[in-house]
Amino acid sequence: MRHAVVTGASSGIGEAIARRLLAHAWRVTGLDRAPPVIGEPAFEPVRVELTDRTARAAALSQLADVTAIVHAAGLMRVGALGALDAHDGETLWQLHVDCASALADALAPGLPAGGRIVLIGSLSSRGVAGRSQYAASKAALVALARSWAAELIQRGITVNVIAPAATATAMLADPARSAVAPVVPPIGRLIRPDEVAALTAFLLSEEAAAITGQEIFICGGATLRT
Repeated sequence: MRHAVVTGASSGIGEAIARRLLAHAWRVTGLDRAPPVIGEPAFEPVRVELTDRTARAAALSQLADVTAIVHAAGLMRVGALGALDAHDGETLWQLHVDCASALADALAPGLPAGGRIVLIGSLSSRGVAGRSQYAASKAALVALARSWAAELIQRGITVNVIAPAATATAMLADPARSAVAPVVPPIGRLIRPDEVAALTAFLLSEEAAAITGQEIFICGGATLRT
């Protein structure tokens, strides 16, 4: 049975991805600091603070026979120039970038031919006023993915970034982002987590073997504005 490691599997996009993969006969290990919300037999929850390097390394050391890595855990912090919070910037970088690096460094050497890595980025990687620290951490995922794609291509392993526009998750209600309202895409609604999950499942499939090193937007037409 194919085995995916999914971060952030207790809510939002990560939960939607885990459920989609389980429905397609994957075994899923979900890494999250929150209690698990999935109770299926093929789902194994691991509670871990992903920004804690020691705890994260201990959790990763217990994983074996991994076929795919999906880094979906994320958070939003906002701040305008003149009021940037250094701690917020460090936290964003630790969760989005350091965690992605730790996952790939620990697990990619053991991925089989046909293995997959998908990082959940953001349309904000293109730059958004008031979200520079968040945008920078998401933009860094693209550089990581393209570099790893080049490094792993001869092993038949693909690496891609999915970059959604504003998505209907609990993150939108986070008080830490209240200063910058989400922008509804031109389609007139937010992106749904299941739409991100569907693209993730495709990128993990054999049919997507020729797609690697890409940042793929699920933007609801938002990129048509630029």
